[in-house]
Amino acid sequence: MTIARSNPDGVHATPGYHHVTVVPAGRTAYLAGQCPLDAHGALVGPGDVDAQVDQVAANALAALRSVDAGPEHVVRTVIYVVSTDQAVLAQVWRRFLASPLADAFTTASTLLGVAQLGFPGQLVELDVTAALP
Repeated sequence: MTIARSNPDGVHATPGYHHVTVVPAGRTAYLAGQCPLDAHGALVGPGDVDAQVDQVAANALAALRSVDAGPEHVVRTVIYVVSTDQAVLAQVWRRFLASPLADAFTTASTLLGVAQLGFPGQLVELDVTAALP
């Protein structure tokens, strides 16, 4: 399967993601929002955005592996961060780019600062769509 990613003329340059991702018709996987919870459902890293990104990345990788996919099969991501501070948003982006999930963020990606997420103390959530091999 070929996943084509592009940045069309006339659209701003990006810090590593692509504006457009095209996938031939086939099976897709839509992951539930991946949260910074461990296998027992406990919040990881209260107040620590880096620890939460690491747990979210680990959870997303496990979910992708469960359908025989990896970061290279991701076609869309949306990152939610409880912050309006540009520095915190950039920190989260850089942490994901340094994680084992990094290839997932070369595709169509969105980074949002939000007021609140679903679990008390949760600072990060990741929405992932993948084209299955």
